[in-house]
Amino acid sequence: MATIKDVAALAGVSFTTVSHVVNRTRPVSRTAREKVEHAIRQLNYVPSGVARSLKVRATSTIGLLVPNSTNPYFAELARGIETRCERNGYCVFLCNSDDDPEKQRNYLRALREKRIDGLVIASAGDNYSLMEGLVDNHVPVVIVDREVEGVAADLVEIDHEAGAYVATQHLLALGHRRIGCISGPSSMAVGTLRVAGFRRAMGEAGVPVPAEAVVESDFSSPGGYYAASRLFANLMPTAIFAGNDMMGIGVLRAAAERGIRVPQDCSVIGFDDIELSRYVYPALSTVGQSIPQLGEQAAQLLLDRISGMATGTPRRQIVAPQLTLRESTAPLVE
Repeated sequence: MATIKDVAALAGVSFTTVSHVVNRTRPVSRTAREKVEHAIRQLNYVPSGVARSLKVRATSTIGLLVPNSTNPYFAELARGIETRCERNGYCVFLCNSDDDPEKQRNYLRALREKRIDGLVIASAGDNYSLMEGLVDNHVPVVIVDREVEGVAADLVEIDHEAGAYVATQHLLALGHRRIGCISGPSSMAVGTLRVAGFRRAMGEAGVPVPAEAVVESDFSSPGGYYAASRLFANLMPTAIFAGNDMMGIGVLRAAAERGIRVPQDCSVIGFDDIELSRYVYPALSTVGQSIPQLGEQAAQLLLDRISGMATGTPRRQIVAPQLTLRESTAPLVE
């Protein structure tokens, strides 16, 4: 690999002149610049990003830590973050923690060693390990999707409790009363908030929630599939609120295997509005917001911090969810 000294030797100039041409730190004569640029092209020289970052104390890189890169929600979120960062001259390093606090801690350490300019985090659910990783962290941070107690950082997230409330209200308005709820892990605030919204809507409607009506699982299609299997065995609901769209897709599979028609026999509604929810059959009703736009909002908050346009108290952007009706919900048929 060619070095700055190789370029200088081929161009017949000092390596400090090459440095000035590459980094544009001092005016250089037209003749010298043309010689340097010609040598760079001939040698296919690539300047050292590490050396430049040490000089200007910036790397034009952003770290993005997500809990599950196989979940389409986080893929769409990452796309929005990358779009806004790329538009502003930043590259994004994506790290997947697999909902593992230890991997999350290791990635945080690695990203800091890379001297990133900023960090966007969707937590893996262990607030203590995340707080440990961010102690004495001098890099701007934005939390997205999952609020983390004890971490003073800008936040962008959808109103989880309100979204579950709206979804359940929709099922109630269709005449359903025997409604099952598939929740995410109770160790995650997202899971407990969405169950709270479900219970609030049911309570306001005067509909009791038996113990077997709420089944905890993980935020995945297999999680939704196995939880729905338990609901169909123990409750036989006429409607199900799934804690996210991936769970909802698992519910559709479990229903199809049992000959339960959706929505004629059982309505299903999810949460998040991932792109895939439009293309499953039947298309999944859901609550959510544009996920790429959420990512862009998070990225912009971070870029504002990096540039110094935003200072002081951490900002909170709580996004109101919207109901999107498709084919998987319908009025109760007695």
